[in-house]
Amino acid sequence: MSQSVRRVAVVTGAARGIGAAIARKLAADGLAVAVVDLDEKAGAETVDAIVSAGGSAIAIGADVADKDQVRAAVERTVAELGAPTVLVNNAGVLRDNLLFKMSEDDWDTVMAVHLRGAFLFSKAVQEHMVAAKFGRIVSLSSTSALGNRGQANYAAAKAGLQGFTKTLAIELGKFGITANAVAPGFIVTDMTRATAARVGVDFDDFEKAAVSQIPVARAGRPEDVANTVSFLVGEGAGFVSGQVVYVAGGPRD
Repeated sequence: MSQSVRRVAVVTGAARGIGAAIARKLAADGLAVAVVDLDEKAGAETVDAIVSAGGSAIAIGADVADKDQVRAAVERTVAELGAPTVLVNNAGVLRDNLLFKMSEDDWDTVMAVHLRGAFLFSKAVQEHMVAAKFGRIVSLSSTSALGNRGQANYAAAKAGLQGFTKTLAIELGKFGITANAVAPGFIVTDMTRATAARVGVDFDDFEKAAVSQIPVARAGRPEDVANTVSFLVGEGAGFVSGQVVYVAGGPRD
């Protein structure tokens, strides 16, 4: 990304998987990155990879559903890296179960991390974006937003993030801020492995079954999602806002 001033990004849930890939990609693009995860030590590997490649990053521990911890994370980002104008709401958890087995805690935990977390971080960071007259907010949705057996909580949260994104695009556009959602399909991560384990299927068989339904005939990689996020947070994506981009190897609606 060509820029006269180095931009600062906050990526939540960036210790591993898709979040780590996004953090590494944005750092490679020239952004300084705050790697936020529940456990600060868990983010160290992502930070080390970025720094060893010549980039700039810090690890920050924060519960994305805790208002005070979110505010502190943003304040530390400002103090150590500069004011953030890019936010990637990636933090997520799974508490899968069929509706009749799903506990209230299963529901509340997923809503807190995905929806409350995205709300709190977006609210905390937008003031810096407004001041800079530039901002990029990308929230991670999922093809599960279209409905997925055993994921009433996750599907509802990921669909909610799409509505949240479209509303942010409307409210913040006049300040030079765009908001978009990226909805991955089948991506090989620890979370997809956990899903296979939940349904009692060998992961290789689980992946083969998924790939058989994907037009490009392969499973997705975290880097596929990271490349899409890289475009959406860039200078050249200023006229793309309020969109849901399915990174799923084929059409979704």
